[in-house]
Amino acid sequence: MTEKNKGGRPKKAIVRNLSVHVSCNLYERKTIELKAKSARLTVSEYLRAVAITSHVDIKQKTLPKEVLPLAGTLNHVAANLNQFAKLNNQGYNFNAMERAECKVLMNTIEKVVTEIRRYFVH
Repeated sequence: MTEKNKGGRPKKAIVRNLSVHVSCNLYERKTIELKAKSARLTVSEYLRAVAITSHVDIKQKTLPKEVLPLAGTLNHVAANLNQFAKLNNQGYNFNAMERAECKVLMNTIEKVVTEIRRYFVH
């Protein structure tokens, strides 16, 4: 016995029954549509091809290991400066030793900032 062909559209090898919603503004939408048209693809085909074949640089959200000690130093200095600011706001007059300590803290901040700049420039 042979099976009788019922007709209709043949089954596809790869079924695409999931969708992804993409938010964009009018300019972005028109750009995507024009690029898809120039590639002679539908928008879905174009976006799938771009997503699969393109490379996107990943944004680094955490501080690199080399910068973490500098962040710790800045936190320590900030705590000390906060204590000086509190005393200053209470009307405390600083002696020469305390003013010198403030200058040391300011120099420490400048060094840390220089190290951070050096790290990110190179």
